[in-house]
Amino acid sequence: MSNTTTISPLMETYGRFPITLTYGEGSYVYDDAGIKYLDYTAGIATCNLGHRPPSVKQAVEHQLNNLWHVSNLYHIQPQEALAKLLTEHTVFDQVFFGNSGAEANEGAIKLARRYQQKIKATNRYEIVTFKQSFHGRTLATLKATGQEKIQDGFTPHMPGFRYLPYNDKKALDDLIHDETAAVMLELTQGEGGVIPAEAAWVQALVEKCQQAGVLIIVDEIQTGVGRTGTLYLYEQYSFEPDILTSAKGLASGFPIGALLAKTEVAKAFSKGTHGSTFGGNPLVTTAGLATLQAILEPGFLSEVTQKANNFVTELNKIKEASQKIKAVRGSGFLIGLELVEPAIDYVNKAREDMQTLFVMAGPNVMRILPPLTTTEEEMNKALRVIHDLFV
Repeated sequence: MSNTTTISPLMETYGRFPITLTYGEGSYVYDDAGIKYLDYTAGIATCNLGHRPPSVKQAVEHQLNNLWHVSNLYHIQPQEALAKLLTEHTVFDQVFFGNSGAEANEGAIKLARRYQQKIKATNRYEIVTFKQSFHGRTLATLKATGQEKIQDGFTPHMPGFRYLPYNDKKALDDLIHDETAAVMLELTQGEGGVIPAEAAWVQALVEKCQQAGVLIIVDEIQTGVGRTGTLYLYEQYSFEPDILTSAKGLASGFPIGALLAKTEVAKAFSKGTHGSTFGGNPLVTTAGLATLQAILEPGFLSEVTQKANNFVTELNKIKEASQKIKAVRGSGFLIGLELVEPAIDYVNKAREDMQTLFVMAGPNVMRILPPLTTTEEEMNKALRVIHDLFV
């Protein structure tokens, strides 16, 4: 008898949970057995309007009947409209569209280097990032990521990156070297454990960069598009970045990445210096435009802030009653529970026994990422699940 093992046609790059999701609506998803789950992962901070938001669905269906793809050799109406809306509601002037957060960060690194070398006529190339950061999995962005486990097995690593400890004001004494082109940071480290940047540390960092002519790149792949209660998290700090990257929540699950910059910096990308076949195609930017229009509806972001504040208040009450939660931290609806024990056991129990989906952010942090449209009833249900897990 043959003793063969079935090999998946998919490469084993993901540690997948043992369910297959087939349908989603609002804050809920369903598996192939018909089991309904409250989804407080939102596609890892991607489905900010919930699953299949009607306004986005309608816009994409209309675009499907008109034009899918033409490449960036031609003008694309929804791409230009989305760029216009982004620049009208941020401090930036121009946008480049790619297909993912990693691509956006890769573009930011290229733009910073080219700006310093071609516009400022310097030899600067170094990008400073921070320990436990996460910026992507391309060869450049995994080196920008301050986690050795992400870089393991991919030597020789790309040169030109240096790391400092996060939220360490004293370490900023070593922030700027002669070759430093830019500093790249998350204002809340997502994959690194949901750790918000301290305002005084950010201010000190900004002052040093501005004095030295070093660009500031803010990676808002996970924090952007309303996730923290403002359109982008930098708005809650008293500075203006030179470059910002956005992705996850920008198109309600359609693959998009956006690189935003001020004109002085953006002009470093002249014709032929960067590009993407699929980036900013009509379908994706139609989804992005409809998503952003919904996020920018009057009162939407203030409601997100209020809901998130109420939710975190209740989480802190659970923490006080529990011996298993060390800390509740985060920004808006990007929330992390630092646990005494490994988070995976609680993530599995919530899914298997309570039909509620959470994810991790490091070994001991359970990450909670509700859709921004979640209701009070859904929040109360999630709070009961969390209470039963930890009290």
